[in-house]
Amino acid sequence: MTARIGVVTFPGSLDDRDTQRAIRLAGAEPVALWHKDKDLHQVDAVVLPGGFSYGDYLRAGAISRFSPVMESVIEQAKAGLPVLGICNGFQVLTEAHLLPGAMLGNDHLHFICRDQKLRVENAGTAWTGDYRQGQEIHIPLKNMDGRYVADEHTLDELEAEGRVVFRYVGFNPNGSLRDIAGITNEAGNVVGLMPHPEHAVEPLIGTGRTDGLPFFTSILKKLVGA
Repeated sequence: MTARIGVVTFPGSLDDRDTQRAIRLAGAEPVALWHKDKDLHQVDAVVLPGGFSYGDYLRAGAISRFSPVMESVIEQAKAGLPVLGICNGFQVLTEAHLLPGAMLGNDHLHFICRDQKLRVENAGTAWTGDYRQGQEIHIPLKNMDGRYVADEHTLDELEAEGRVVFRYVGFNPNGSLRDIAGITNEAGNVVGLMPHPEHAVEPLIGTGRTDGLPFFTSILKKLVGA
C-alpha cells in the first residue's frame, strides 16, 4: 500500500511544494489539492502548508477557513482523517475550530525567521509517533502571527489532557502562552504547529538536520500499519 497524502494549495501558500517533497522523501505519495476543489481525491491524510493564504489580509487563516476544500477537510477530520497544519495551516485549523485557541501577532511585532529548539511533549499523535517523549529537536521557524493564545480554562485542559504536542525550549520566539508551539485535538489525528518540519528533512538545507522528517514517516507508519 502506498499512502497518499494531500497538500492543499491556497492563494498565497509558500511551502506546498516543500511539503510535497518531504512527503515523497518519507516514502509516501504527495497529492496536490486545490483550495477551490471540495474533492480530496481519496487521500489518506491532509497537510495544510505554511504561507500567507489570501495575503492574511483579514486575519491569518481566516479566509482560507472558508475555502471549498476546507468543508471536506473539516468533515473528514472530525471522522478521523489525519490532518497536519504547519504555520499558516495551524492558523487555518484554529479558525476552522478543529483546534482550540487563536493565533495573534508576535509579541515583539516583528517577523521572525530562525532555527528553533522544541521539546516533544506528546509522541502519541498520528504525526509524532516516530519521536520520543521529551525529545528535543531543531526545526526552522518563520512567522509574523505565531503567538498562540487561549483562555486559562482551555490552556489547563490542553495541559491536563496531554494535548500540548510541542513546546518552545530556551527561547519563546513569539510570546505564545505557556511556550506552546503545537497542539492536537482530543483524538490525536489533527495536529497544528508553527515551526516548519518540511524545511528540516535533508541535511543540506534548513537546520542541516533531519529533525522534521519523523512528522512524515510517523503518518506513513500510522497509515500503512508498519
